[in-house]
Amino acid sequence: MILAAWGPCGFAPVAPGTFGTLGALPLAWAAARLPPAGQAALALALGVLGTVAAGHAGRYWRVVDASPIVIDEVVGYLVTMLAVPFTWPAALVGFLLFRACDVLKPWPASLFDRMKTPAAVILDDVAAGVWAWALLRLVAAGLVRLTGCEEVTWYCGLRP
Repeated sequence: MILAAWGPCGFAPVAPGTFGTLGALPLAWAAARLPPAGQAALALALGVLGTVAAGHAGRYWRVVDASPIVIDEVVGYLVTMLAVPFTWPAALVGFLLFRACDVLKPWPASLFDRMKTPAAVILDDVAAGVWAWALLRLVAAGLVRLTGCEEVTWYCGLRP
């Protein structure tokens, strides 16, 4: 249950998914020090473990996607931040984009959301994370173009 709820995050009295995503920030910060392949391996491993944990937790709470299960948000946020240099502005924009995609459930997230299996619990957030990752890349490209920076540093246009 602890892994499925990502410690205390899933037991937040309101918006446990948002708190689960917030709880993923330290892991995303640490994962950013890995090469992209290592980040992907971490997200995959946590997704597999999360599927098992979500299955156990769903049986315990008798709801496949019970609200305390937030390991899916953790995995989805890791996907959002995959190969993105970690800065607090990037983390915040990624957080907001992931939460929006998780709530709106663009296809195929909506398809997985209807499946109601432990794997689908994780996969709908992975799909939302892929959408958020793509949108984050678009924001980054727009910042490069707007600021004239050579690369995305998420703050180059703000320097004096």
